[in-house]
Amino acid sequence: MNEVKNKLSIIALGGVNEIGKNMYVVQYDDDLIVIDCGSKFPDESLLGIDLIIPDISYLLENKSKVRGLVVTHGHEDHIGGIPYVIRQLNMPIYATRLTLGLIKGKLKEHGLLGSTTLHQIDSESRLVLGSVPLTFFSTNHSIPDCLGIVLHTPQGNVVHTGDFKFDLTPVNDQFADIHKMAAIGANGVLALLSESTNAERPGFTPSERLVGEHIQEAFINAEGKIFITTFASNVHRLQQIIDAARRTNRKIVALGRSMVNVIDIASSLGYLNVPSNMQLEIGEIGQYKRHELVIMCTGSQGEPMAALGRIASGNHRQVEVLPGDTVIFASSPIPGNERNVARIVDNLFVRKAKVIYGSGTVTGMHVSGHASQEELKLMLTLMKPQYFIPIHGEYRMLHLHRLLAEAVGVKASDIFIVNNGDVVDIIGSEAFQERKVASGNTFVDGLGIGDVGNIVLRDRKVLSEDGILIIVLTLAKSDNKIVSGPDIVSRGFVFVKESEGLMEEVHRIVSLEVEQLQQDETRTNGLWGIYKQTIKEAVGKFVYTTTKRRPMILPIIIQV
Repeated sequence: MNEVKNKLSIIALGGVNEIGKNMYVVQYDDDLIVIDCGSKFPDESLLGIDLIIPDISYLLENKSKVRGLVVTHGHEDHIGGIPYVIRQLNMPIYATRLTLGLIKGKLKEHGLLGSTTLHQIDSESRLVLGSVPLTFFSTNHSIPDCLGIVLHTPQGNVVHTGDFKFDLTPVNDQFADIHKMAAIGANGVLALLSESTNAERPGFTPSERLVGEHIQEAFINAEGKIFITTFASNVHRLQQIIDAARRTNRKIVALGRSMVNVIDIASSLGYLNVPSNMQLEIGEIGQYKRHELVIMCTGSQGEPMAALGRIASGNHRQVEVLPGDTVIFASSPIPGNERNVARIVDNLFVRKAKVIYGSGTVTGMHVSGHASQEELKLMLTLMKPQYFIPIHGEYRMLHLHRLLAEAVGVKASDIFIVNNGDVVDIIGSEAFQERKVASGNTFVDGLGIGDVGNIVLRDRKVLSEDGILIIVLTLAKSDNKIVSGPDIVSRGFVFVKESEGLMEEVHRIVSLEVEQLQQDETRTNGLWGIYKQTIKEAVGKFVYTTTKRRPMILPIIIQV
């Protein structure tokens, strides 16, 4: 069947019905433009997985049509997948100065910097990717240099807001260009893709300036060392911490790789102002009194191996929390992380620290970087889209954003709530959602990308829950008689010395099954798969009947 010409397609490959790994595609005929390439961290059910990135099967199938990757800002859920995707699909990358600096750091770490084409853009840039012109507008968020994107397709303008809020008093004086947004809306917006993270929150999101005042007050009242944790990429917050430390005559120490990297990159590019001789290396803290130190560390979401997690459990080799020290969480737990954060807070209280934690709206130590309901309605009102696609949020957030759009005049029939892989096609002026493309999660495990799938994860789950039973058997090559064994090895199943009767019975069952198989040589001669499967089934049935556990059973047959 011939492809329909002059067709505009909007495709979600990541970032809808979830928080993280954002990736969206706008395709006009043979021109395919990718927006953002994020990652997200796995939950505890994904054993051994380091990172989750979008499935780019559709992009690889259409490699010749991909014109470039445009990045809205430098948070991990928008740039974290870039080094892994670029290995498979090397496309030019367009991003603002700070965002590009953070991307360069990732590419350099992966040995890809020299082979990747990078272009710096700003809110005044004009690009043409394939046949599609692009322009941009400034937005506020919790990191500098954030952009919204306008794709001027022949069908009409498609706007992607990126992550945003309307902060009228931004700490870095990078104001949202509301006049430009209004002009874009006045010129006509065919489709608007707008983030939905705070669609559940009424009102307006407070200004970041309020946080700086609370941080400074806490620093003035603190007596011992100050430990403060926040998202490493929240450059505005880092500057407020540095300013408060300077005003209270304290030195700063950065702990955690991401914290060190962001401070180094943002400082070198002029986005962070760290006074000379104010930043210490971790080995220098012994030269200063407790009340002269601020430790800026990763671990705001309760990650046990991050800097704060190791400090709270007493496992950090170079720094410890002492009674009277102050620990500040300049963040709020992401839904799902509350238990991990609570565990670290408990450990800090055990060490008799003063801990300021909980919802940022209560402590004053955090405000969101995302638009609340009134700001979402303002964006919709400025853009006046014909079609609306809420993105970047879980289903309830997308649904509530839909209701907000209806409240400001968007027809319910012109709003599309999509899942990852869903496609909204627009032909002429008619939009419809009737097809899907390949999508999902690609797991990063060490150096492997996508080589860990459901079967491997299932095996890991079995191993973590019920352990493994290894049965080693040596057979004679001449007649398949048992030369040695079976030797039974248990790991994570039972303690052998306390389960000798169980092990002896497994030994007897294996020996009996092998003898019976040897009597049917015409069926089993040389077919070790039959031996292994028979042993697994017999031992598995006995073990479950006896223990009600299902360990992984791994027969190993050696022929001599």
